[in-house]
Amino acid sequence: MHSIVRSSRVIIERMCAKVSLTKRKYDNTDGIASELFNLSRVIIESGTIPTRSRHAKTKAKEKLYSAKRVKQEPELISIAGKNAIKKAVDKLQAGKVIAIPTDTVYGFACSANNPEAIRQLYEIKGRDELKPVAICVATVKQLQHCGEAEHLEEQLLEDLLQEAVTIVVKRKTTLNPMLNPEEPNIGIRIINYGFVQDVCKEFQQPIALTSANKSACKSSLNIREFEDLWPYLGAVFNGGQLSLSDEQRVGSTVIDLSVSKFYKIIRAGVSVERIIKIVEKHNIRLDPKLVPLLVL
Repeated sequence: MHSIVRSSRVIIERMCAKVSLTKRKYDNTDGIASELFNLSRVIIESGTIPTRSRHAKTKAKEKLYSAKRVKQEPELISIAGKNAIKKAVDKLQAGKVIAIPTDTVYGFACSANNPEAIRQLYEIKGRDELKPVAICVATVKQLQHCGEAEHLEEQLLEDLLQEAVTIVVKRKTTLNPMLNPEEPNIGIRIINYGFVQDVCKEFQQPIALTSANKSACKSSLNIREFEDLWPYLGAVFNGGQLSLSDEQRVGSTVIDLSVSKFYKIIRAGVSVERIIKIVEKHNIRLDPKLVPLLVL
């Protein structure tokens, strides 16, 4: 032990000497030098190497964690209440992450044009930063503004958007580059749910949207199922129990229509069979790359 202390003492004294030399050129090393000299004195006087306790390390981690995610009193708002739409739009414009009901499950939503709000969305959900999120818009025209959908007939889009579907197309440069960076495609929803439709129309910008739950946990059909996350949200908009069927927890069907004349199911969600019938009715076929080759 004494040899370790002596070695540590020598190392610290050398470091102190280097800091002192550096201090002649830079004036911002006073704190570093002071800490090193204090540590050296403790070792010399006590003959021991001070270490941080497990409790101190835990408290430091808790302090860092709480600094990253600030808790606040949750604001619960009924979607049937007066000015609920305006309140939701105001929260989005203020850069808040809010919880909203959709045609499938509850979702976390924020402005797709606000990088800080997007960062908070990922942090609250605990989502992998490389995993993209979809956006929600009000109209086919807005969908075409954010993604390359000119090869898709408007009637096809109108038919599809009656269902719980996320359409994946190539993204346009008009979309915020900080949203899903390096990702060439974008998933877009036009949600067939009155409250969300009204919020999208009033907000007039794309809204980033993901399910209201921690990553890898089940989706939520009522607001109590993500109650532990309320304190990190700008508001929770309550639309009641969305369904009693666990089958609805799978969310929307995600279909890739980025290649003309072909489709690919990325996620088989609600009403996937009807969605396939709709696209095939419009002469869009399964991507041949997904059809197994026959070995003769």
